[in-house]
Amino acid sequence: MVATASTMLPLGTKAPPFALPNVLNDTSVQIEENGSPAHLIAFICNHCPYVIHLLDHLTEYFNQLADDGISVYLVSSNDIDKYPADSPDKMKNLASEYGFRFPYLFDDDQRVAKAYQAACTPDFFIFDHELSLFYRGRYDDSRPGNSMPVTGNDLKEALGRLLSGDVPPEPQEPSMGCNVKWKPGNEPEYFKS
Repeated sequence: MVATASTMLPLGTKAPPFALPNVLNDTSVQIEENGSPAHLIAFICNHCPYVIHLLDHLTEYFNQLADDGISVYLVSSNDIDKYPADSPDKMKNLASEYGFRFPYLFDDDQRVAKAYQAACTPDFFIFDHELSLFYRGRYDDSRPGNSMPVTGNDLKEALGRLLSGDVPPEPQEPSMGCNVKWKPGNEPEYFKS
């Protein structure tokens, strides 16, 4: 596995709009100002070792956030022809197995990944109540094989600052993971450089 870092979309960027199918219940989910104090978007997939490494902790934490009124969206954008483990049926199985209480969205044409300049799985973004980017970066410093415990501390600190009216944390460290699996000919320019 080759480690790929986040592109680090500029802070203050307005969340690109989307409407994507939620594999859990076949509804369409869109990001919008909805009274939530924060919107957390994570680009993940089923098969990536970096995602699997975080999944138990991430699910428990994200379920708690969703229960507390934070808008949580997980998005999978991988090419399912080459990576069938990331297909909507398999996504639904994974979400059921782990007990997701938040949407798991399928970005079939990869437009949403491109709009957010997602580069790796996992890739995390926190937007405020007005959908302005407050944080982009890593969950924490734990990686497969580095013996660091999974805590979510980087993401938790950023969200805590947002909810308390503080300024964004600095520095913000990029996430690290497997690259988004682009469809042939669909690799974005920001990813090639």
